[in-house]
Amino acid sequence: MKKTIFVLFGIGFCSLLIIAWIVAVNAKTTAEKQLILINQATVLMDKGIYIRAVPLLEEAAEYDAIHTFYAETKLKRAYSALIKTGGFSRRYTTLLDKQMNRRNAEPKIFIEAAEFYLETSKTQEALAVLRNGIERTGDIDLITLYENSRYSFEIHRTAFEDVTALYGQTIQVKHDGKWGIANDNGLIMIPCEYDKIGNFSRDRAIVKKDGNIYAVDRNNNKIAVSPAGTTNFGNYGNDRIPLYNGSGWVRASGEFELGTTVFEDTGMYSGGFVAAKTGGKWGVIDLTNNWFITPQYDAIIKDELGRCYAQGAVFVRSGDFVYLTLNGNKTEIVYDDARPFGNEGYAAVNKNGYWGFIDITGKEVIPFIYDDALSFGQHLAAVKYGDYWGYISIYGHMAIEPQFLNAKSFSEGSAPVLTERGWQLITLHEMKRGLIL
Repeated sequence: MKKTIFVLFGIGFCSLLIIAWIVAVNAKTTAEKQLILINQATVLMDKGIYIRAVPLLEEAAEYDAIHTFYAETKLKRAYSALIKTGGFSRRYTTLLDKQMNRRNAEPKIFIEAAEFYLETSKTQEALAVLRNGIERTGDIDLITLYENSRYSFEIHRTAFEDVTALYGQTIQVKHDGKWGIANDNGLIMIPCEYDKIGNFSRDRAIVKKDGNIYAVDRNNNKIAVSPAGTTNFGNYGNDRIPLYNGSGWVRASGEFELGTTVFEDTGMYSGGFVAAKTGGKWGVIDLTNNWFITPQYDAIIKDELGRCYAQGAVFVRSGDFVYLTLNGNKTEIVYDDARPFGNEGYAAVNKNGYWGFIDITGKEVIPFIYDDALSFGQHLAAVKYGDYWGYISIYGHMAIEPQFLNAKSFSEGSAPVLTERGWQLITLHEMKRGLIL
């Protein structure tokens, strides 16, 4: 009996020792377990055995403990070493996403992710990461990287003999001596078969062929015919087309319904206003033919398409000088030349042979250092510096280095540029998903 009790006591004592040992083992803190896994993985990584280090680090990174971020850092290094192996690129970006989604994510994580995407030619993803990081942290390094990256572009292969400025997402283009309409990727919408073509607006373009003027739709179907005696036309804006009938210029609707007022010359309607000439002088009228700026000037400064008005501003010429008018009132700010304001941003103006930029109040915002310039569109302005054209940002920094023989303004993320092949279109990578700010 005593022997049995002694045996049972011994068994119980051993069981307690085993239980105590198990408890002692499990008593290791999560951080200690994490560190053991990290150290084991480090030994493997030092030998270049990354594939066996990955599961150890993945396990360590799953713990919610003090060494989690360190484990993730080591894990990203292992993923990077195996990046060419199937699946590890995705694992790397998934881990980056996890780190960026944390409430206290630091700017350096967003920079790491953006630089990875830029190195792998995934510009859109990089820009999205940078915008997220800027919104979350406001970090200056993120802003700098974003500004240095957002203006990367691709150049479309199609080249044309001549082009106009972009209007929305379409452009007038010339090929084999004839005009048509292309989209902002350079793909032909309306074939180049016309002697003249206007801009594409309200699902139509006005064309001239063999002396006949009519309207065609995007499928090149004739949809309206101009009145007899019409010999010329301007660009189409605000549902108004300038038509010339031999005695002067009148405005018409897209269906060629004619107005009654006759002008000596006119531009293209934009923002409800258009430049018009009468009695040998230029002014600006509104949609009801009321004078916004009375006809008293030698010229109204218009852009390539014929537009003169934006943001309440118009430039007028009197003698050798150009003046800025605001809401119809002439200021005393004098320039040698100017380009009309766009719907946002600054206007290019010329003083003493050089071009700079002003804001809507006439304040100089970018110095007069350029040989030629166009006003801003979508935070970018075409500038000529020396022999070549490039683009500057609204901060005055060179966003796209001078490399083109000529250049025009951006619209909807694209711009026409002149290369040795002819006029081609460039598109900002950022605009592929409509992400331009």
